[in-house]
Amino acid sequence: MNILFICSRNKWRSLTAETIFKRHQHHTIRSAGTSKEARVKVSEKLILWADLIFVMEKKHKEILEQKFSQSISEKEIVILNIEDLYQYMDEELIEILKKSTEHYLD
Repeated sequence: MNILFICSRNKWRSLTAETIFKRHQHHTIRSAGTSKEARVKVSEKLILWADLIFVMEKKHKEILEQKFSQSISEKEIVILNIEDLYQYMDEELIEILKKSTEHYLD
């Protein structure tokens, strides 16, 4: 399964998720951001690639709905409700990501 993690700038939250899950034996993991300053900007190509999309906040899903409404119409999008309070690879962020995605990443 192809899994895409999305936050704003793709520097802390979604990049941490990609880093900790990238060696998962059953899933391919990528990450992107919604802002113009994102390290990797979310694109239609990435949306189409993904089987499952995790967004850090509701606003990220809303941006996807505005920019990629047709491409996401058949996609499962899960809002993780992780605010922009953490640095890259923050231990608390890692724990939250593991707990909030364990149902999907078994």
